Amino acid sequence: MENRPRARFSVKLQFLEKEFLKQSSAKGGIPVTLTRNEAKTLYAIIRHNVRTYVSAGIVDVIQGKTNAEATVKQFELCQSSEDRHEGWRYFLEQTEIKPGTDLAVATSMRQKELELRESQAALHEPVPASFRHS
Repeated sequence: MENRPRARFSVKLQFLEKEFLKQSSAKGGIPVTLTRNEAKTLYAIIRHNVRTYVSAGIVDVIQGKTNAEATVKQFELCQSSEDRHEGWRYFLEQTEIKPGTDLAVATSMRQKELELRESQAALHEPVPASFRHS
């Protein structure tokens, strides 16, 4: 993906968000209201291949659910059809990582957090009876 100046990207995001809200209300959709918590929550946007299960890591960190969803839409709009056909997708994940963090560092932090969660889950997960040794 090509690098773009953040200011231009931010303007496009604001435009997309306004268009989304206009279309939502014009189609009789449910009005979009966010709680204070949703507006302040941080979201990591992760690039992931659904065919190979390979993660390309965090591509951005955004504050606010609406902003994060609009950013994902922007990434999808900029994505080539070949890239999408190969299985690359974007998804959101709540995070404690601050916007502006170096993306390689953010990806490393996320990976360590995932490994910690998995190891804790393995310690507390009950073993099914069919797997127990008699």
